[in-house]
Amino acid sequence: MSRHLRHEMTYDAPLADVWAMLADPAFREEVCDFQHVIRHDVTVEPRGEGMRVKIDQFHAASGIPSFAKKFVGDEINIVQTENWSTHTGGDIHVEIPGKPGDMTGTARLRESGGVTTETVDFTIKVGIPLVGGKIEGLISDLLLKALRAEQKVGRDYLSR
Repeated sequence: MSRHLRHEMTYDAPLADVWAMLADPAFREEVCDFQHVIRHDVTVEPRGEGMRVKIDQFHAASGIPSFAKKFVGDEINIVQTENWSTHTGGDIHVEIPGKPGDMTGTARLRESGGVTTETVDFTIKVGIPLVGGKIEGLISDLLLKALRAEQKVGRDYLSR
């Protein structure tokens, strides 16, 4: 089993400005703060034409359904790694260390008329019999919430 998530984030800014935002550790930290992450560590390393972004974050497990909470405990450690090969695209891997599951995807940027759209595509797989599908749905909902938070913070960031 697996679940697919596709989401578009649109910014009223040219691609170069959106790229600069995504490469700014301060922006990534603002997104974590907006989501009330308990603690986080953000690293952005330039790599050729692209970059590598790693966000190691801890979220409170409050509000998580009981069937899932027994798998994660009181905190959820989420490690997001983005490997951008160019200014227009990269691969994303999200993991919950020590827990079964895999979230892989891509991010693509495209500009049209000074407006940039970031499209993320994820495949979410959780290899736990009986409840794996429920957990995939929960993770999909959490990722969508995080992407919406990123877009809100991004729009504010770009309007400064």
